[in-house]
Amino acid sequence: MDLRHLTPKTLDRAGGRLHQVLVEPVRYLVEAGGARWRPQLLLSVIDLLGGDSTRYLPLAAAMELMHTGSLMVDDIQDQARLRRGRAAAHTVFGLATTLNAGTTAYFTFDHALRTTLPHDPALRTAVYETCLGALRAAHAGQGLDLAGHRTEMDAAVATGGGREVLELVRVTHRLKSGAPVRACMEAGALLAGADPKMRSALGTFGEAVGTSYQIIDDVLDMQGVIRRGTATKRAGEDLFNGKVTMPLAHAVELLDQPQMRKLWRGLRDGRATRRRVRRAIAVLSACGALQASTHEAHTTLERSWEPLADLIGNSANAHSFWTMASQAVCRSRIA
Repeated sequence: MDLRHLTPKTLDRAGGRLHQVLVEPVRYLVEAGGARWRPQLLLSVIDLLGGDSTRYLPLAAAMELMHTGSLMVDDIQDQARLRRGRAAAHTVFGLATTLNAGTTAYFTFDHALRTTLPHDPALRTAVYETCLGALRAAHAGQGLDLAGHRTEMDAAVATGGGREVLELVRVTHRLKSGAPVRACMEAGALLAGADPKMRSALGTFGEAVGTSYQIIDDVLDMQGVIRRGTATKRAGEDLFNGKVTMPLAHAVELLDQPQMRKLWRGLRDGRATRRRVRRAIAVLSACGALQASTHEAHTTLERSWEPLADLIGNSANAHSFWTMASQAVCRSRIA
């Protein structure tokens, strides 16, 4: 849009206001910290395949901003009060401003691509489509997450069979969290000029990293998360919301039906007391649901690594890449 007809004073005033409502809410959350492992993996893929990652720093930053925007929107939809140890953005800037700023952050990759690939429209389009595909998948996953799996959980509790609800949780995690990391890996492979077989293996591994990360996030939710001595979320946030996550889905076949019915009945409507949530966490831990979820995350990650490892070989860069990915998944509640 051409704004050259506006006076300098009007441009300055509009720019200041846009900074206030679009930039400041995103910067607020970015400055709260975060592991930043998604853009690091993107850059690592490029270096692993012999490319020059320093050329693509703006795109890596855009990937992190896209993730930040999704967290802002997610916190609104989940009515979360904390994020990264400070008040969630919407509690500071308001719902409307935070929603608009968060969704605006999704489009930073467009400018980053035009900046980093100004003279290669074919490659720019390929990476662009990869990013758009991840956004569509993540929104589908968030849609499933918001709709919830209560009906399927009701059926699972009634029959004692947890397979269907487990599969629904898995596909939700794959879409919401696996697809964006897959896009990071595939974009890195495209930028490094990798062949289709390598791109596919990296994409599969990236999806496993993101999915496994979300499974571990479900486990850590039961324990609460402490970063630098500050709570970033209260223990059992998902249980307070009556949300069906991986440990709860695993518990269907680990508890006897009377126990599972009692557990689910107390959580289903999202009105559980602190005492009930604490009891539920104790039950889920004692029955092995947390361990089963953790095992699934590790197994998912390791299985996806094997075919990729065969392609990239046993080098220092390959070892570093695996270490970075596995540490992103295998984190603890205290850091």
